[in-house]
Amino acid sequence: VEAFPNSFLGLMLSPDLRASPGRGARSDAYYQRLIANGSLPELLRYLIPRRNLRVDLNEFENHDDRAGIVCALTALCVANNTFTAVGDEDGWIVLPPKEFIQTDLWALLEQNAEDHTGGLIVAGS
Repeated sequence: VEAFPNSFLGLMLSPDLRASPGRGARSDAYYQRLIANGSLPELLRYLIPRRNLRVDLNEFENHDDRAGIVCALTALCVANNTFTAVGDEDGWIVLPPKEFIQTDLWALLEQNAEDHTGGLIVAGS
């Protein structure tokens, strides 16, 4: 499973939260914004219902720890067969379930798949 935190988190952001914080800090800013608006905790509840975390996601301040959480979320999406994958015969990038991808960005994913020969979007159940 290939995880890309910037892409995974960025596709979940509503237009008003997408302003780029600058190179290098993007995934951390996205992580914080998605916790603040409740989207990241909602995804976690969706993936592992009836479970409670022992720690608050806000407690993770280190960039590598946050990236690890996004990688774990990516793996949970695959394990639950509730993911989106984009790619072609050369490889796939796993993204959040369609329900968590912003509508305008889903349209861009579809357009990109149409524009590239062999490009596909696969959505797990």
